[in-house]
Amino acid sequence: MAVIPVNIAGAPYEVRIEAGLLAAAGKHCRPFIRGGKVAVVTDENVAGAWRAPVEASLAAEGIASTWLVLAAGESSKSWAGLARTADWLLEQGVERKDCVIALGGGVIGDLTGFAASIVKRGCEFIQLPTTLLAQVDSSVGGKTAINTAAGKNLVGAFHQPVLVLADPLALNTLPARDVRAGYAEVVKYGLIDDAAFFAWCEANGARLVAGDPEARAFAIARSVAAKARIVAADEKETTGVRALLNLGHTFGHALEAETGFSDRLLHGEGVAMGMVLAARYSARTGLMTGQDAERVAAHLAAVGLPSSLAALGMDGDGETLKNHMLHDKKMDAGNLPFLLMRGIGQTFLAKDVDLADVSAFLDAELVRG
Repeated sequence: MAVIPVNIAGAPYEVRIEAGLLAAAGKHCRPFIRGGKVAVVTDENVAGAWRAPVEASLAAEGIASTWLVLAAGESSKSWAGLARTADWLLEQGVERKDCVIALGGGVIGDLTGFAASIVKRGCEFIQLPTTLLAQVDSSVGGKTAINTAAGKNLVGAFHQPVLVLADPLALNTLPARDVRAGYAEVVKYGLIDDAAFFAWCEANGARLVAGDPEARAFAIARSVAAKARIVAADEKETTGVRALLNLGHTFGHALEAETGFSDRLLHGEGVAMGMVLAARYSARTGLMTGQDAERVAAHLAAVGLPSSLAALGMDGDGETLKNHMLHDKKMDAGNLPFLLMRGIGQTFLAKDVDLADVSAFLDAELVRG
């Protein structure tokens, strides 16, 4: 089992990575659960695949579990979903020192974590991530949030879990599209500051997406270690270091908003397209070579992720997409910083980007063949 510490000041925890962890979840969760019961939040898809083994593993440790099963998808990560989850946790008698379990992908983890942060002014929670995206990214670092009409993840809180159990076997029950979407977040770590890992992705990404267990375990551990290092250095994104984790997200969230935060474009697909756009815009402004930018696009395309804005078939223009970006959480005194690249593995936060030029760039990408 790989054990990766996340050294948050005052709230350290471990990410444990091993095949079979969900079936053994009770043993790992037992030290964090007071008394003989725990509340578990999940969604319909995950419950069908993993409720029985997780429930049995908790019972084997003398822990009775009550379950809230929500609709799968981004629609649950909403004001209504938050109200339902918080009300349900209160109905279960959850106390401030109790621990709630989030069993699912990024939607469930974000929603449950946010609910845990506000119920009784904050109770604890455990992340059992069941998607690749959640295992390598959203379950680690304590960002919890819901979506609103104004945009994605604009209402939330920093609230660290007390434990994360990442079981690569959970990925075997995912649709191939969801695995590919999660893989975008793996590639992100190579593009941020690890050119060697990006090269590994180019050589092994297809194996990972196809289901190779060794490739998956390696990528999860490498990604979590990268995120743990960055988050420990800048938990609440105050110094700019943690902002590097948003590579592809400013463009990607705009695309998600334009497609209605729907299954038309999954979050990881938006991030993939966003990284391509960040690379191409970096090349447009002379920061990185066009060859490196197209290397990013080519790899993502090779594993079945979006690499052409025109191919998404959206109705909006560059100005529309730019306006979506104005709701970005990085906005500071009316200025929107962008994550751009000086090369593979050389991401930085640019604070002097001309939004009119971004709009013109997006207009060109919308018709690019």
